[in-house]
Amino acid sequence: MLKPLGDRIIIEVIEAEEKTAFGIVLPDSAKEKPQEGKVVAVGTGFLTDGGNVVPLNVKEGDNIIFSKYSGTEVKYEGKEYLILRESDVLAIVE
Repeated sequence: MLKPLGDRIIIEVIEAEEKTAFGIVLPDSAKEKPQEGKVVAVGTGFLTDGGNVVPLNVKEGDNIIFSKYSGTEVKYEGKEYLILRESDVLAIVE
């Protein structure tokens, strides 16, 4: 499995619905970029100027909402993931 470094997290993106409430199928060009995902791995935390490690607020299994165009898309063992910094996380969905 991938292990993120520092304040980075790895998420599986949750795809948006392909149909509207009225049953109209949306083409790929009309869909918005997904902003929700599930955390699959977290780094150790970020390093302060004093050399202390501050742990991350998110944990594995959390569903999160993140900034629209953030992160780096990677493909690993046939699955697609997004690696982003914790600062790109906007909220944890409970």
